Amino acid sequence: MPLDVLHKFQLTFAFRPDLEAAPRWRQQGTPTLPRPAPVPEAHEAPPNRGVFPPPELASRNSRGRKPGKTHCARPLRRFEVKRRSGPMALASRLWRVFPVGRGAASGFRLPRRTCGSRAPCGSRPLGGSEVIGNIKTFKRGLLFSALSYLGFETYQIISQAAVVHAKDKVEEVLEQADYLYESGETEKLYHLLTQYKESEDAELLWRLARASRDIAQLNRTSEEEKKLLIYEALEYAKRALEKNESSFGAHKWYAICISDVGDYEGIKAKIANAYIIKEHFEKAIKLNPKDATSIHLMGIWCYTFAEMPWYQRRIAEMLFATPPSSTYEEALGYFHRAEQVDPNFYSKNLLLLGKTYLKLNNKKLAALWLMKAKDYPAHTEEDKQVQTEAAQLLTGL
Repeated sequence: MPLDVLHKFQLTFAFRPDLEAAPRWRQQGTPTLPRPAPVPEAHEAPPNRGVFPPPELASRNSRGRKPGKTHCARPLRRFEVKRRSGPMALASRLWRVFPVGRGAASGFRLPRRTCGSRAPCGSRPLGGSEVIGNIKTFKRGLLFSALSYLGFETYQIISQAAVVHAKDKVEEVLEQADYLYESGETEKLYHLLTQYKESEDAELLWRLARASRDIAQLNRTSEEEKKLLIYEALEYAKRALEKNESSFGAHKWYAICISDVGDYEGIKAKIANAYIIKEHFEKAIKLNPKDATSIHLMGIWCYTFAEMPWYQRRIAEMLFATPPSSTYEEALGYFHRAEQVDPNFYSKNLLLLGKTYLKLNNKKLAALWLMKAKDYPAHTEEDKQVQTEAAQLLTGL
């Protein structure tokens, strides 16, 4: 029932109690109290004997202003309430905020339609079901946003924990690999590191390249297997360099593996790669000046080009405008520098010191270093080969 009709119906019974039939127990003398007239709401019109709204309000607009006149303060009428409190006040406020069923009142409005469509241009108020639907949609969106945020935070925590665990795992493997390398357990080291051949860690990859090359250097390794291992080592070293160009080990073992591959690709390819090898050795020394192995390898590069035969020099002159060259004195400087950084770190460094002094015709110092190489404890196959060669050179002296 519309609000105005309901109000008129209530007013009719309030002002004409004779129309209301009283119960029998009231007619038998039981005192009855007169029914109080309802207090009109702030927005309702006064009882005006059937005229609704009253003429004095009909000439006013929705804000209580007369057309064409400025608004001024006026005293409250008897049917108006200055301020209400309690449940009815809350209901009235909600009525104004959510205009359910009040088509003439202002409320939530949809965006204006595009002119030219069938529907008239302008905005319309939302109905009660639309308002409730919007609230539900808002709450659902808020819930989904909160869940998404919590899910993202959980994912970040789990990812960080996984990264920390992976780093701890890599560090553990590296410590084990270094221990096996120092112990001379070449095969165990190779089998350990091949489990991580798909790793993205540069430190693991260059150690795997070193282990592959060490397996290739074993006497029991066939020539076919040796070749496969040498190329395999080059691939691991290349991947390590791609993953981390700041790793001195990656530069060092990439240069070593390129040099080894040159033994299978001919002297021309080996000479062509000479400058590449030197460049990576120099980068390794720059990144880690305390690495005696890199310094030793730079000495080998100088020693190799110092004793290069004449026909190889002719090939180098054909490949380069200025072919690579070096001297025994330069090689000797690198070998001594490596020994100063880490004394007795490598049996072959001791052997090459003795051989370089032989090239310079200094037999006394040559014998000194060759004796050190001969007495060096043999931990690997290479150490045994060094002992044999040093003993032969001492016999010749």
